[in-house]
Amino acid sequence: MHVSVKRGLAATSVVAAVLAVVTVASSPAVAADFYTPPSPLPAGQNGDVIKSQASTYNGATATRVMYLSRDAKNKAIAVTGTVLVPTKPWSGPGPRPIVAYSPFTSGMADHCAPSKTLAGEGGGDIASQTHSLFINPLLERGIAVAQTDYQGLGTPGEHTYVVRASEAHTVLDVIRAAQRLPGTGLAPNGPVGITGYSQGGGGSAAAVELAPEYAPELDVKGAYVGAPPADKAVLAKSLDGAYAFGFLGFALVGINTAYPETRLVALANEAGADLFVQATQVCTMDAIFKFAFKQSSSLTKDGKPVSAYLTQEPFTTVIKDMRIGLRKPTAPTLVEHAPLDDIVPYGQGKQLAKDWCGLGANVQFRDLLALPLLPHVFAAQPAAGNSAAWLGDRFAGKTATPNCGKF
Repeated sequence: MHVSVKRGLAATSVVAAVLAVVTVASSPAVAADFYTPPSPLPAGQNGDVIKSQASTYNGATATRVMYLSRDAKNKAIAVTGTVLVPTKPWSGPGPRPIVAYSPFTSGMADHCAPSKTLAGEGGGDIASQTHSLFINPLLERGIAVAQTDYQGLGTPGEHTYVVRASEAHTVLDVIRAAQRLPGTGLAPNGPVGITGYSQGGGGSAAAVELAPEYAPELDVKGAYVGAPPADKAVLAKSLDGAYAFGFLGFALVGINTAYPETRLVALANEAGADLFVQATQVCTMDAIFKFAFKQSSSLTKDGKPVSAYLTQEPFTTVIKDMRIGLRKPTAPTLVEHAPLDDIVPYGQGKQLAKDWCGLGANVQFRDLLALPLLPHVFAAQPAAGNSAAWLGDRFAGKTATPNCGKF
């Protein structure tokens, strides 16, 4: 576990401190394997490949990569991911396109990293093993995929879950890494796209709106954004007491890691400090089963819910910095959301699209059809098909017509 979090937990709770010590003592020493970055990090540009390794994936030549990126405070970090070049040839115009895949929630533990579970490694749960839902339809069209693990997932330190800036950086830089990876046949300046759903929808949205500033050289033809968690202040209320409360726990760890000035762990009581430790050790399904229906007010020293803190500093500044929708995407973007979504409220996607429309962006917003039972989960399948179709049309040169003012 990251040193800053362990120290904060020790100051907050004796139980949590003991648990942290036991966790470290019972774990094997970090192996000098692929996921261990060199120290110090090599000098270079954002997206430069630090190292690569052959991986496995049906229907594609897969290469695991470690590349340079930036955290939320613009500090250089090492991030891992996978570059997938399909065996199917590209039959469209120009060079083979690359789509950055921003993964949905896999968890916080290193063994949940998508670059591990895609290769049949790591032991992640069923949720972290189903990223192929979005990847395969792209490969079947002859489109290459560059998947990021985000900051701290697989690599040392905590995963900065749903933190806008770090997710945007890692998503854009994995495209650069794919373009610079030798031996792939991918063009260094070819057409690219971005896609993601849920956490990945937030990552995709953050990336497409930051691309003009952070990666202006990328030829972004379009982006797909599914069920994006755009406003964390809203989610602090909607997830509290819900069956997906564990995702709120993930977000608190992510915020505490990216913005240590919040000192979130210092607000926690013994139970809350314990949850902080547990959240860093699980994948998606374990988080749902372990933390379902918890109330954040039972985890703080003063009995206030997490949402109550977000109206005061330093949280207001941090939440504003994490807000998606304040920057104009210059690439056509499709936002989709299921009206009955039971994890990320429907209004998140619609408001994001409206925010971008207000900035003059080329945006379409559409409803995702899903059954009332677990609609967030089951809307992912139609989202995956729509993602591939939308991006395929952009790479084919078809015009994207916005529907601003009609939703």
